Amino acid sequence: MELTLWNKCVFEFLGTMIMILLGDGVCAAVTLEKSKAKGAGWVVITLAWGFAVMCGVFIAGPYSGAHLNPAVTLGFALAGKFAWSAVLPYAAAQMVGGFFGALLVYCFYRNHYEASTDNPEGILTTFCTMPAIPNKFTNVFCEVIATFVLLLIILALSTRGNAPEVGLGSVGGFPVTALIMSLGMSLGGTTGYAINPARDFGPRCVHALIPLKGKRDSGWSYSWVPILGPLTGAAIAACVFLLVY
Repeated sequence: MELTLWNKCVFEFLGTMIMILLGDGVCAAVTLEKSKAKGAGWVVITLAWGFAVMCGVFIAGPYSGAHLNPAVTLGFALAGKFAWSAVLPYAAAQMVGGFFGALLVYCFYRNHYEASTDNPEGILTTFCTMPAIPNKFTNVFCEVIATFVLLLIILALSTRGNAPEVGLGSVGGFPVTALIMSLGMSLGGTTGYAINPARDFGPRCVHALIPLKGKRDSGWSYSWVPILGPLTGAAIAACVFLLVY
């Protein structure tokens, strides 16, 4: 199959949608009332997010490179490993994929959301990230550092001796799975490690739109943090990669 930019964006959409369905899905499973997984904890969340990314990579990797993240796309472009003309289409596909993935989570767990209206904060965090301790400067810093590590390692994996081509899909799902799990366990405790604008913004929009009684506001005053932080961290990682490798 001859791949056009449209084809690649379709796979970015599908891969991101599946990633968010499974990633936000575990947040819902662990948080919502009457779920069989309620209370399973942070380790389960980080493990499942790693596997969620892996599944997205398996879907999109052979066709689009499986960026699944505007920060990854930006980082690759800044590092000279991705066409600038495709950055905005990829980012748009990822954002829309994130929205529909979160919408599927709501549809899947709708009865459990309705049983959890006494936990509005928990409901919000099944869709998007919020900080454990609100401090915008520190929160941005944490997202910058976590995404810097993410992108630097992904770019390192793309070098000769690690993998022959660039893209999450080209390095295989398993190293990326381990990377996401490690980031979550080590650096996820402060902000919930968005490290991906598409993981946060689209699902936050779904939370704003769902007709659920008793829900809180969608945390829009914080919503810029998981956008600016990851994009900045990706840019710094690309610069370091160009200087070192």
